[in-house]
Amino acid sequence: METEPSNIAIDLAVEAGAWGEEESLRELAAVAVEAALRELGAQSRADTELSIVFSDDKHVRALNAEWRGKDAATNVLSFPAFEMAPGYPVPPLLGDIVIAFETVRREAALESKPFEHHLTHLIVHGFLHLLGYDHETDDDAEVMEGLERRILTALGIPDPYGDGPHGG
Repeated sequence: METEPSNIAIDLAVEAGAWGEEESLRELAAVAVEAALRELGAQSRADTELSIVFSDDKHVRALNAEWRGKDAATNVLSFPAFEMAPGYPVPPLLGDIVIAFETVRREAALESKPFEHHLTHLIVHGFLHLLGYDHETDDDAEVMEGLERRILTALGIPDPYGDGPHGG
């Protein structure tokens, strides 16, 4: 397996939380981003950068309060470097994805999903946000969730929104 997807350099930081080995996180992130790019048919530039911060609920709650006005932890936040719309060329700097360990672990347990599957889904979800996708309207959510399903299926991960085993 590749460690860097399609020329995207992943700047990975483990700031807090019991995330485990950094190399395993890097591999999981690279595979998730590569699968998303393949599904989108997107080409990254030779110098594209992406930052993924593995943190905890406390940090993500503070970011969520500051940037979104929501004083609560959430599983993943995305901070695009540039305003994008779906289909735009991948820019040289994508932005930041920040993930909260406790929330990811809790959600995976509640939904009886393997932790790695849920984490992969959230990396894909955050990455799609950086590329301009959102779920603010039903139509937008349908597009974004459809992409997530196809990307995760390509990785052998069950539908995160389905009712079957490991679905949400």
